[in-house]
Amino acid sequence: MTYRNRTTALLAACLTATLFLASCRSSPDAGRPDSAPPSTTANSSITPSRPSATPSGPPVRPTTAEGLTLSAAEAFYRHYVDLMNYASQTGETAPLLAASESGCERCKEYASFVAKVNEANGGLTGDYRERVKEVSELVRGSSGRVGGSAIVTVGNYTTKATPTTKPIVSKAAEYTEQIALSPSGSNWVMYELKLESR
Repeated sequence: MTYRNRTTALLAACLTATLFLASCRSSPDAGRPDSAPPSTTANSSITPSRPSATPSGPPVRPTTAEGLTLSAAEAFYRHYVDLMNYASQTGETAPLLAASESGCERCKEYASFVAKVNEANGGLTGDYRERVKEVSELVRGSSGRVGGSAIVTVGNYTTKATPTTKPIVSKAAEYTEQIALSPSGSNWVMYELKLESR
C-alpha cells in the first residue's frame, strides 16, 4: 500500500488501510522498561501471497497469544495481523473489531474500509497481505499497556473502491508499525496502530 503513514497493507491505494492506520498515535506508555525482555521468535504469521481458497473462518487466537505477558503480546500482535489479512480477504470485520479496544479509531477505520474494499468483492487483488518480519522493543508501561514496534512487509497489489473506479497500484514495501496493546480481561487487545514508511 501507499500512504503517508499507514497501518495495514491495504488502505494506501484508494485511501487504503494504510493511510488511515498510519495516523494512529503511539501510546504515551510505550518505551517504558519492563522486567521481561521482548520475545524475538521467528514470525509465525507469514501468510502465503495467494491462498488457495476462501478461509472457512477467521484465524483463531493461538494459545501463545493468551495471557498478559510480553511474549503473549507479540503473539497477539501477529494474530491481529492475521485478522487484518482475513478481513481484507473476506470483508468480514467482526473478528478484527472483537480483538480491538472499542476506542481504537484506526482499527474501526480499517474495518470500515475493508468491509467495502476487499478481495471477496474484487476491490483488492494481488499480494496485499501484511507479513510481520520482526517485532521489537515491546515494553510495559505504568498503565499496564504494552507498546513497541514491528517491521511489516506487503507485496504488489491493486485497489479499486468500486467496479468502475480506476485501479490504484501499490508497490511492494516495508513499513515500521508502532503498536500499543491494552489488557482486556486476561488477554491483550489492540489499543493503537501507526505505520511509518521506512
